[in-house]
Amino acid sequence: MVKSFNVPAAILPPGTGDVPAAVEFRRVSKAFGQQSVLQNINLRLNTGEVVAICGPSGSGKSTLIRLINQLVTLSSGEIFIHQRPTAGLKGRQRRALLTGIGFVFQQFNLYSHLTALENVSLALIKIHRLSVAAAHQHAQEKLRQVGLADKTSFFPHQLSGGQQQRVAIARALATGRRYYFVR
Repeated sequence: MVKSFNVPAAILPPGTGDVPAAVEFRRVSKAFGQQSVLQNINLRLNTGEVVAICGPSGSGKSTLIRLINQLVTLSSGEIFIHQRPTAGLKGRQRRALLTGIGFVFQQFNLYSHLTALENVSLALIKIHRLSVAAAHQHAQEKLRQVGLADKTSFFPHQLSGGQQQRVAIARALATGRRYYFVR
């Protein structure tokens, strides 16, 4: 179980000054019933910083990520994205704040009835309102970048676990997010 930790601010190049955190946890705790998963977490993630959070199974790594995009709610504390508190955000305000963040989870959540190309292009068509042709072209490029140019017509069950993970990464990259959280 993660009890409490602080990640030091990134070392910034000369002349950049004090850059506000992209994501900041202040005294964040999360419990599921009587089971305390995270206790008093203080964490600052700066733009351009790569942070690895390690721990055994069940220690709260995925919960930490799920708290950022509000898939689970805080028990106590505050989370800020670009200095804006996430507590109480709903609908458009929540979507606007989370627009710049992409998530790739341990379970890749690929649609089993869609090909790799369709899984990557779906959000581009439905949410970002690209034409099917433009979305497919963009999706093909992202799949090429992750080494799956020859797998665009494959369904998830036809791909290895690593290939499925790369489809999920291509899907996150395709939407042009500024920050990525990968579990």
